[in-house]
Amino acid sequence: MTDTAVAAAETAAPTAPQKFSAEVLGTFVLVFFGVGAALATGADVITTGLAFGLTVLVMAYSVGRVSGGHFNPAVTVGAAVGGRLAWSHVPLYVVAQLIGAVAGAAVLWSVYQGIPGFSSEGNFGQNAFGDLSTYGLAWWAAFLVEAVTTLVFLLAILAVTDERNEHPALAPLAIGLTLAMIHFATIPLTGTSVNPARSIGPALFAGVDAIAQLWLFILATLLGGALAGLLYPLVFGRHGEPVAGSGLRFGRRPPPGAVPGYGAPDAYQQQWNQQYAVPQPGQPGQAPWPPQPPQQWQQPQYPTAPPPQSWPPQQPPQQAPPPWPAGDDDGQTQVRPPT
Repeated sequence: MTDTAVAAAETAAPTAPQKFSAEVLGTFVLVFFGVGAALATGADVITTGLAFGLTVLVMAYSVGRVSGGHFNPAVTVGAAVGGRLAWSHVPLYVVAQLIGAVAGAAVLWSVYQGIPGFSSEGNFGQNAFGDLSTYGLAWWAAFLVEAVTTLVFLLAILAVTDERNEHPALAPLAIGLTLAMIHFATIPLTGTSVNPARSIGPALFAGVDAIAQLWLFILATLLGGALAGLLYPLVFGRHGEPVAGSGLRFGRRPPPGAVPGYGAPDAYQQQWNQQYAVPQPGQPGQAPWPPQPPQQWQQPQYPTAPPPQSWPPQQPPQQAPPPWPAGDDDGQTQVRPPT
């Protein structure tokens, strides 16, 4: 393979199977380590909150360039409503996230079967309300908690991954800290979902009562994500046109000359690559195409210096004085050899 072919392969856009695999992996890690921390510490607020936040941070940095690092159906829906992801990609992302969540919960459940006397019935890190929750929170209060916290979570994601953000490399850090912050406040209330896949995975191993409560954590989180995708461009504007096949197609149109492509195709992966993006031909404000070769630095021109002189300077040869003509009365007599 030639160097040109290798470079083209390295810069090619991620394929659908690669995005699918990235979402499966990221959601698997989120559920396994986040729910695992909750089980291991008895749902300690600080430990569990940091576990969920750090897993999102690490996986977003790891595979965010491939799929955008959603790991959450509510994020995917919010991105589609907000104009950053085509609706045709939503099923691919959601299926991958559900597979990753169920697989993570299944592996975690298998590990805990090795603990004598352990039972996952109603005790497997699932989200809950009413009698199954710590405070006995009413269903409508739990719905409000999950909808509002998911709305805040998605607004933060959309803000830090906006193309106009001056520090895109810090986006995963901000997203992870936001998720940890949400867990600190709501673990005692609902166990903190803000993610339908995170709720579904453990609930499948926690018994019938946990499965019966899933409707709230699916509807509330999807509603919060959709509202965030709707509100962000309306309140804060958009950089350009939405991705083709996304959004609800209303709001202010971009000013003339704006670069098309509000947000990043497939949601957020452009934030990892925008500093190294290749300029596209014909886009206003971009570098000329094809790239112009750099101009070499020209040395200043000076007058030509005279040739170096030898040292010491050479004196012009002296000519002997001409002989005095005969008869010249100068007080001297010319000496002639004898004949």
